[in-house]
Amino acid sequence: MGKFSSWISAARLRTLPLSISGIFVGSSIAAQNGYFDIAIFSLALGTTLGLQILSNFANDYGDGIKGTDNEDRIGPERAIQSGLISHREMKQAMFVTAVATLFLAILLIYASFGGEKLLSSLVFFLLGIASIIAAIKYTVGDSAYGYKGLGDVFVFIFFGLVAVYGSYYLYSHDHNLVSLFPAISIGLLSSAVLNVNNLRDMDSDKKAGKITLVVMLGKKRARDYHYFLIIGALFFLVVYSALTSYELNNLIYLVAFIPLLFHLKRVVKNTDPTLLDPELKVVALSTFAISILFALGLLW
Repeated sequence: MGKFSSWISAARLRTLPLSISGIFVGSSIAAQNGYFDIAIFSLALGTTLGLQILSNFANDYGDGIKGTDNEDRIGPERAIQSGLISHREMKQAMFVTAVATLFLAILLIYASFGGEKLLSSLVFFLLGIASIIAAIKYTVGDSAYGYKGLGDVFVFIFFGLVAVYGSYYLYSHDHNLVSLFPAISIGLLSSAVLNVNNLRDMDSDKKAGKITLVVMLGKKRARDYHYFLIIGALFFLVVYSALTSYELNNLIYLVAFIPLLFHLKRVVKNTDPTLLDPELKVVALSTFAISILFALGLLW
C-alpha cells in the first residue's frame, strides 16, 4: 500500500457519511422552517468531516501507541499498527487536521452570526474547541475517556445533539426544542455504530485494558443496549413526525429502518465477532439513508 493510500485508509472514509447525517437532519428542519444558507450548510459539513477525520487519526494514534491495535484486533489493520505511518507523522496530521477544522468552525460561526450575537459566537467557538479536544482525547493520553466507557457519551452529544440542534440554531438563531427528538435519534444511531464496533472488539479490548461500555456491560447486556439504541432512535423520530406533521411522506425514512431490524437479529444471534465487522457498514449507511430520507420527507 502506497503512502497516499495509507492516509486514505487512516481517514476511514466509510465513517464519513455517518458523521454528516446530523447536519442533513438539522439543515432540513431549518429549511422546512424557512431558514437555509448554502454557506452555513457547506461549512457545517466541512467542519463535521474535519472532526470525524481528526477523530479517526487520533484513534489510530492512541490505540497504536497503547498497543490496543494488535494481532488480536478483528477489524481492518490500522495505519500505525501496520507501520505504514509513523507516530510522528500521525501527530503532525492530527495537528494539521485540528487547525483546519478550527478554521472551518470559525468561518461557520462568522457565516452564521457575522459581527453580531457575540455571546452565541463565543458559545459555538467553545463548542468547536470542545469538539476538537474530545475527538483527540477519545483514545489519546492517560485520561483517554474511550478507555473508561465514555465513548458513547461523546458520540451521542457531538454527532447527535450538537450536530442536529446546533446546526439548526446556526441557521435560525432560535431554539426549536422539538428538534431535540431527531437529534436524540441520530445520537442513538451514531452510538449504535460504536456499540457494534466495541462488540466486535470486546475480547481484544479487554485483553489490552481498553474498558469500553461493552466491556463494562458484558455481551448480553451490550446486546440489550443495542436494542435500546436502534428502537429508541425509531421511537424519537416517529414522535417528532407525530408532533410536527400529518403527511405520510414525512415518514418515508421508515424504509431505511428495515435493514436495521434484520441487523438487530444478526447481532443478537451472533457468536462470531468477525461477522460483526460488516454490520458497522449496515448501521452507518442506514443512518445516512435515514437522514437523507428524513430531509426529503420534510422538503418534498
